[in-house]
Amino acid sequence: MRSCPAIELPEKDRLWGSCPNIAAAYILAVLFALTTCVHIAQAIIYRKGYCWVIIMSALWQTVCYVLRILSIKYPASIGYYSGWFVLILVSPLWTNAFVYMVMGRMVYNFTSTARVFRIKAWRFTLYFVILDVVAFIVQAGGASSASGQDKSERDVLLGLHIYMGGVGFQQIFVLVFFYVAFRFQQQVRQESPGRLPQALLLLYVEYAALILITIRIIFRLAEYSKGLNSTIPNHEVYQYVFDTLPMLVALVIFNFVHPGRIMPGKISDFPRRKERKTYFKTNTLPFSSELLPTQASMPEPNAFQPALQVVPSHGHVR
Repeated sequence: MRSCPAIELPEKDRLWGSCPNIAAAYILAVLFALTTCVHIAQAIIYRKGYCWVIIMSALWQTVCYVLRILSIKYPASIGYYSGWFVLILVSPLWTNAFVYMVMGRMVYNFTSTARVFRIKAWRFTLYFVILDVVAFIVQAGGASSASGQDKSERDVLLGLHIYMGGVGFQQIFVLVFFYVAFRFQQQVRQESPGRLPQALLLLYVEYAALILITIRIIFRLAEYSKGLNSTIPNHEVYQYVFDTLPMLVALVIFNFVHPGRIMPGKISDFPRRKERKTYFKTNTLPFSSELLPTQASMPEPNAFQPALQVVPSHGHVR
């Protein structure tokens, strides 16, 4: 029987509840590193600055598993253990924020008014990202409070409860987002049926990412519902199946259906603050869904991107 240094330490110094699989940690570190590199390349190719958010999600997950590997090799190090423990709990919030940011740009690109529920596209993004940041702060505070070797049982439980509260807030925001996204889908169907296939392709990816995040949220709530008496953390297979794998898939599907391919070019980006007032005063937008080609007539992204030009004074695409 092979030895396992992680659980052979004296009980007072032991951080791991079971023997971790270092081979699985290596595989996940490599896979997350690969999707990170692809996202960096796609952000450069499509020239989409907002993609730094999804890059951060993939990068944090990569660092998480690098620290997990180091923690397995050096099981007495509280620094390595706390590092991966906190990162695995909060990294998915970056993916969640990216979904919100993409949705705001979809509202801008695929609706004639750049609004949904009378909320302007950029404000839609701002509101949901702020909510995500609040959930991030609460979860990060709870996770950091629950990690540490010298923490009392009371402090650890308090940290876990704070973290679970942040996770609950996150899920509420996700459910609200689903409702708004469905309203957006109906709006595009009415205003621009010719471009609906394009919108639906990216929208379904958004739905899939949020469903994967929801699976992960349900798992985390179940994991800590019994506090320190939970046996789920002692079986890392649950973490891989219900947390790590869903978050990896969420990152990869955005590689295959990248927002920069569906909404190419500078013209698809949010206008500057001064330009926004002009567009809404004249009731014209630089990226009107009525003026864009339909799915059937739309050329390949590389050919389509340079063909679009904005005329700010008229708000038309030509």
